[in-house]
Amino acid sequence: MKVAMGCDHGGFELKEIIKGFLQEKGYEITDCGCYSTESCDYPQYGKAVAKEVLDGKAEKGIVICTTGIGMSIVANKIKGIRCALCHNEHTATMTRLHNDSNVLAMGAKEISVDMAKTITEIFLTTDFSKEEKHSRRISQMED
Repeated sequence: MKVAMGCDHGGFELKEIIKGFLQEKGYEITDCGCYSTESCDYPQYGKAVAKEVLDGKAEKGIVICTTGIGMSIVANKIKGIRCALCHNEHTATMTRLHNDSNVLAMGAKEISVDMAKTITEIFLTTDFSKEEKHSRRISQMED
């Protein structure tokens, strides 16, 4: 599976850890930046990840900033992106099952590295339930 990743300076270290974790599992990663802990503006990186997903160059996206909030807002501004800010196993599972989210947001200062790995794995391996009610609700969101 191809996964696009992006972060700001606050999420850089966690992005690098998650990127390595996924590469070890055989995922193909497109790193959309940033590339250091030097202060930067996150919107460009969130948009870059969203574009990779929308263009079909990546099946899923992951965005990381200090809280995950800013990146999730940016990603959700892009039509066709359903980005979920997840902080535990339950939120990661439910956003895939019910919302068919295509981008995961995480806050580097909000969760542990181990939890980030768990959330990421759940997000990337959980299929959408395809129940009619969930498909209907996604259509309503898209409208």
